Amino acid sequence: MSGVRSHVLGWVGRKYASRRLRHGLDLSSIGFLPQAVLMPLHRTGVDPVADLALLRHTAPIAKLPIGFGFTVWLVSGYAEAKAVLGTVQGFSNDFTHLIGTAGATAADHPGGLGFADPPEHTRLRHLLTPEFTRRRLQRLIPRIESIVANQLDNLGNTATGTVDLWQDFALPIPAMVICELLGIPSEDRADFQRLGTARFDLLAGAHPSLGALSESLTYLRGVMKHQRSHPGDGLLGMLITEHGNDITDEELAGLADGLLTGGLETTASMLALGALSLLQDDQARERLLSDATAAAPVVEELLRYLSVVQVAFPRFATQDMQTCGVQIGAGDLVMCSLSGANRDQTLGPGMEHFDPARDPTAYLAFGYGIHRCLAAELARMELRIAYPALLRRYPDIALAVAPEELSFRTSSLVFGLDALPQPGYHFSPTADQCALVAAPGARAVSWLGTCRSFDPGRAGSPRPR
Repeated sequence: MSGVRSHVLGWVGRKYASRRLRHGLDLSSIGFLPQAVLMPLHRTGVDPVADLALLRHTAPIAKLPIGFGFTVWLVSGYAEAKAVLGTVQGFSNDFTHLIGTAGATAADHPGGLGFADPPEHTRLRHLLTPEFTRRRLQRLIPRIESIVANQLDNLGNTATGTVDLWQDFALPIPAMVICELLGIPSEDRADFQRLGTARFDLLAGAHPSLGALSESLTYLRGVMKHQRSHPGDGLLGMLITEHGNDITDEELAGLADGLLTGGLETTASMLALGALSLLQDDQARERLLSDATAAAPVVEELLRYLSVVQVAFPRFATQDMQTCGVQIGAGDLVMCSLSGANRDQTLGPGMEHFDPARDPTAYLAFGYGIHRCLAAELARMELRIAYPALLRRYPDIALAVAPEELSFRTSSLVFGLDALPQPGYHFSPTADQCALVAAPGARAVSWLGTCRSFDPGRAGSPRPR
């Protein structure tokens, strides 16, 4: 999804305090993060908090009051974020510069594209890019359509009368797609969803995410060892077959881990939150149901509006410089708020609102520059297929609770609904759909938990509250 960011917690949570070119304070033992760092991750409903908009208007590049003798900048303006993300000379993502500071060792290196600079980044990305072109990805459309259709069938086949739209729709679709693309056994997707969520969550500090990162990479190293001797048909097998002498198992594990967890958690959150937005917007629903060409622009607007990947990979300044009129010092850490930049009024009027009729904008949901999300087109394909399919299959699906009763993640790099059970959706199947369900009576869809069911055949069946 919007940049391969499965390792950001490992960097922000434990390493961001290190000044890359100077000795800094070792915060490796601190199990929490300052609220100033967490502020751009907070939301009111699906909207970034008002403090972020205020900063964007008054100081689009703002120094955060962190203390401890180091400097962190938050970039919330669109033009400013684009400038930082698009600059190669003067900024670095290279993890190796952190080794020897903040308690970091070579063993902590997570690998992947997000923590590499040219020419290493260029070499690794060149190996993957041919597999993620729009033309190459077209081969996956029939399989994605089949996965979506099967999951929608499952929504109507539950024997309990309750369906979890997160677990049974939003999560398994990208899990199966990315596992098949990479050649990872689909039965492992539950473990990787758990690890992916843990490493994105900053609320508990850095330590839980580091364990998730280590566990994920340990598993993938074993996968690489097996693939070396038995290359599969997936992307990993292809890389080993065609470039095996040019890439190490550690590099392969880092690339696979970034694609797997980044492509899973981010797309799943977009599917879930996008469905939530569509269920609250009659105009958007009608457009998707009545116009086959509407899916692409609606998806683009949802990507901008929701911006589930809230911050881009943090960048270290490698030299003193001026960026958009602000003096940045060598070793300063710069964080770009994608959710803030995508609400910037320089993109057009009404950016604080979801407008399904809006022409696509040059948003930054997938990042920008050399670290822009490699799998952006794959994510778009999944969303364009899944949203209309959900509404066509269950046109009466509706919120079962007031939007303010839903619970969202409070401090996660990837925004989404809270993992605690919450009531959510119910729907009334059509007569034909009821006939397909062996178990009679109550059908309900819940968001992350159990909501009260109802009899779709009963006169005066409950409507959304």
